Amino acid sequence: MGMLKEFKDFAVKGNMVDMAVGIIIGAAFGKIVSSLVKDVIMPAVGVLVGGVNFSDLAITLKEAQDGVAAVTIKYGAFIQTVIDFLIVAMAIFVAVKVINSMKKKEEEKPAEPAKPSNEEVLLGEIRDLLKK
Repeated sequence: MGMLKEFKDFAVKGNMVDMAVGIIIGAAFGKIVSSLVKDVIMPAVGVLVGGVNFSDLAITLKEAQDGVAAVTIKYGAFIQTVIDFLIVAMAIFVAVKVINSMKKKEEEKPAEPAKPSNEEVLLGEIRDLLKK
């Protein structure tokens, strides 16, 4: 029973839930970036370099024979994956930079002066009355 309670405490901690949400959003963001690279950026790059489709670039080590698939090194897919990574890394860098600048601005704001306690207010009123 103790181990089950410990697991429940661990699984429902706020940090764990936040991390799970972050992982889910990160996976969805990864799919968006992959689509951006595959469907938008790479075709444009292919046109710029003479109509080359990077995902089709490969070196054939052994031709297909008797129903056995060819053995290939698909370096075009690797290039596309590297570009995916670079775009994701840049997006994360920009996001962290924006968050850090927002934190910095928040830290620079001057703190509001503390309100005087009830005793200080009463003593101030007494002082003012005595001056009169």
